[in-house]
Amino acid sequence: MAKLKTQYFCQNCGAQYSQWHGQCKTCGEWNTLVEEIVEKSTKSVVTKSKSSIINIIEVETNEEPRIKTPSEELDRVLGGGIVLGSVTLIGGEPGIGKSTLLLQLALKMKKKILYVSGEESASQIKMRADRLAEVKNPNCFLFTETNVEKILHEAKKLQPDFMIIDSIQTLQSQLIESSPGTVSQIRECSNEIIKFAKGNNIPVFLVGHITKDGQIAGPKVLEHMVDVVLNFDGDRNHLFRLLRANKNRFGSTAEIGIYEMISQGLKEIKNPSEVLITKKFEELSGNSVAVTLEGNRPMLLEIQALVSTAVYGTPQRSSTGFDSKRLNMLLAVLEKRAGFQLGAKDVFLNITGGIKTDDPALDLAVVASILSSNEDIAISEQYCFAGEIGLSGEIRPVAQIEQRITEAEKLGYEKIFVSNLNKIPKRKFGIKIEEISKIEDFVELLF
Repeated sequence: MAKLKTQYFCQNCGAQYSQWHGQCKTCGEWNTLVEEIVEKSTKSVVTKSKSSIINIIEVETNEEPRIKTPSEELDRVLGGGIVLGSVTLIGGEPGIGKSTLLLQLALKMKKKILYVSGEESASQIKMRADRLAEVKNPNCFLFTETNVEKILHEAKKLQPDFMIIDSIQTLQSQLIESSPGTVSQIRECSNEIIKFAKGNNIPVFLVGHITKDGQIAGPKVLEHMVDVVLNFDGDRNHLFRLLRANKNRFGSTAEIGIYEMISQGLKEIKNPSEVLITKKFEELSGNSVAVTLEGNRPMLLEIQALVSTAVYGTPQRSSTGFDSKRLNMLLAVLEKRAGFQLGAKDVFLNITGGIKTDDPALDLAVVASILSSNEDIAISEQYCFAGEIGLSGEIRPVAQIEQRITEAEKLGYEKIFVSNLNKIPKRKFGIKIEEISKIEDFVELLF
């Protein structure tokens, strides 16, 4: 009886070791090494390749054919639709709506769909489909199986136009003697699925679990192997869900899709600015509106700030949806360049709707909200802001200013504050453009 060869794999980063260690030397995590059975061939085989070396000038380029989906938000994030033969990995928190999004897609698309589930039974999926109250697709087929060889065998017989696998962590291959969800199983199953997708020109969606740090579980090589990596995030206490592309071989990674979770499933938000801005009956201090940009989509977000005297001695700095380190930097600029004494005060900042963004154009609106709360003077509801603030207190220009101004104008705002260094087109806008150079001038204009 031949002795089985085993190796130890880190379940966090996929690093391989010949013996057990308490800490992974690659990623630094503790108690993540698991023993797995491996079989390695010692034979070196050179096969004949059909491809040959070719000069890049001689390569012919063809536009990748795409399948349009019923979801405009998903098409935007993917870069115009699903590319044939592509493999897309979608990750997110448990219960955030990954399976709901893909099931809605399967029920709406007028294509032959194979929905493979290793987590739910067919009756459970049917109950969820009935709850979504969507138009039923007569060519949507369910298959509850975890063996990857059986799944691919049935898929070859069915020849679907599109395949969904929920989730990659539940699959196992007969070629690997280890539990489902381990690094070896995920790597082997993903490799087989990718070969099937490329060989049969069938697009595949993989659902992936995430770790406590928010990273997709399994080896990092999984994200390198697939064509597209989508992240579905959002606060479960809020209604809005954001779909972002962390990797996209067929389009931009800057686009964002916005959905609202309702009882009938996920609803697309066509115009997020109108939804995210609160309709106030009276003007309150500490509120301002920022004109941000996600990819090519301009959005207006409401920024709320609260400045109060520190009761317990040490001032608190807390922010939701905005980088806390950048908040500290802006407070230091306000104190040094504009003379506001905020060192002994608590500062709380919030972007409404549970939205998280890192657009530097939010700086001007953040400073406006902080000053408004500190002085207890409300900012007009007809004002909005788009500008980055430098360490010397200068207002720096932001990208695609014309799109931001046009969006603010479309929503009926009367004045927008921008940097005087922005190259604004010389055409007539229906909104007043206030150009400023320094934070001192901004304070005088605002109050």
